[in-house]
Amino acid sequence: MPGGPAAAKPKLDNRPNPLGAIVFLLVLAAGLGYAAMSVMHDTSVAGEPLAIGVFATLALALLIALGFEFVNGFHDTANAVATVIYTHSLPPLVAVVWSGAFNFLGVLVSTGAVAYSIITLLPVELILQVGSTAGYAMIFALLIAAIIWNLGTWALGIPNSSSHALVGSIMGVGLANQLMAPAGQATSGVDWSQATKVIQALLFSPFVGFVASALLLLAMKALIKNRTLYEAPKDDSPPPWWIRGLLILTCTSVSFAHGGNDGQKGMGLIMLILIGAAPTAYALNRTMPDSTAPAFVATAHKAEAVFAAHAQGQPVMPLPQARATIGDALKTKKLDQPAVYAALSTVSGDIEQQVRDFGAIRKVPAAETPNLRNDMYLAGDALRVLTKSKTVKFAGDEGVTMKAFQKGLESGTRFIPTWVKISVAIALGLGTMVGWKRIVVTVGEKIGKEHLTYAQGASAELVAAATISMAELYGLPVSTTHILSSGVAGAMAANGSGLQWSTIRSIAMAWVLTLPAAMAIAGSLYFILRHLI
Repeated sequence: MPGGPAAAKPKLDNRPNPLGAIVFLLVLAAGLGYAAMSVMHDTSVAGEPLAIGVFATLALALLIALGFEFVNGFHDTANAVATVIYTHSLPPLVAVVWSGAFNFLGVLVSTGAVAYSIITLLPVELILQVGSTAGYAMIFALLIAAIIWNLGTWALGIPNSSSHALVGSIMGVGLANQLMAPAGQATSGVDWSQATKVIQALLFSPFVGFVASALLLLAMKALIKNRTLYEAPKDDSPPPWWIRGLLILTCTSVSFAHGGNDGQKGMGLIMLILIGAAPTAYALNRTMPDSTAPAFVATAHKAEAVFAAHAQGQPVMPLPQARATIGDALKTKKLDQPAVYAALSTVSGDIEQQVRDFGAIRKVPAAETPNLRNDMYLAGDALRVLTKSKTVKFAGDEGVTMKAFQKGLESGTRFIPTWVKISVAIALGLGTMVGWKRIVVTVGEKIGKEHLTYAQGASAELVAAATISMAELYGLPVSTTHILSSGVAGAMAANGSGLQWSTIRSIAMAWVLTLPAAMAIAGSLYFILRHLI
């Protein structure tokens, strides 16, 4: 590498121990078997045995979703290990196994907020009919498109954002769905208000990574005078213990944060797949305690009254008409209308009545589950849009009621079974241990003109871990790849180490092209699948 001794380069070509490969395959097989057994157990308990064709379709969809997380693992998480590998803090194979383990843990403790922020980007009619051919076409198209783009950029060794690819795929499906709708039929394409929020997070995060890493490195140089911290490794021996500990800690933090943020994207899509294939088992959160039902019923009753008050004397609607009114309003995002409030009053009353009659969410029979879930989703999504509107104000007690009702609706429909978390965690963790070399070499050797120093690696990793963790707190998907690679670039620039502009241009080009490319691939696949299925 220019400016750095050849001896300082890590040895990346060591082959894994055959025993390690066997353990890898056993864990992979165990994870897939565990997912299959969990599905069969859940559907059996719910009294919803799956036909062979449905089970086969479900299995294929789950394999593709877990495949996306596997690719995400070796594509994105390679960024987390590049710094510890190129500073010789950990041997390459130990680093990727260590990172994989903490990706696994990050997925397990994630909140699910990011999972459902991704789902809100999808066309509302496809979410309500996720078990239809159009629903399956949507799932297959967006996941396959994201995998294709990720594999293409990985083959070229270009750090690329899996989050960017998935969001672009979702937008491509939404636009294709809108263009394919019959003339005169209302349909939702892309929720641009939500998409703008997500895109802003994706686009803004690299600038945060670059500037914050540069400032942090300059602050370290001003406050910590130990010269060793700012020198490149002179040989392949590990750094001093305190520097090594810091770099391993930052690698661990990025891996954990990546698992918590990126792992959720697959979870949300897996839940849509499960709801479509086995609604009785997965459409409603049957783990909610029966003791929560009375409070939810009371809140739904209050919400019904609030909606009725805003309906301005609109007549009471039949339930089918109310559902259609809310659905159409969600497609256009024009919900602040008396007719929509009247419809919401009807739907809220029906939700209240059903939960009261059955006694708890857990006791809702199979035949009523899809309708109740769709009603709860419609009301919850409408409330999400209304409460974020700058023109709609639910003041005082009304605001308290709306927040409580929205929370109850989300608790009843937004949940992730433990086995889904574990399956995604295994896929992401194992993916970290495969195919990492291409991206590691790019981040470690091809961004700066000089060898990565200990302080540069620590600065980039600390900023990446903090940024990703904050994004998860606010339910925003961000790009680990772009935050960390831009952080390395920022640290190199602040240190005067110089940048390799050919690599920077390639990363920037992938950053710019990912959204439109993923949109085009996903939209085309959706069009093809709609005509084939």
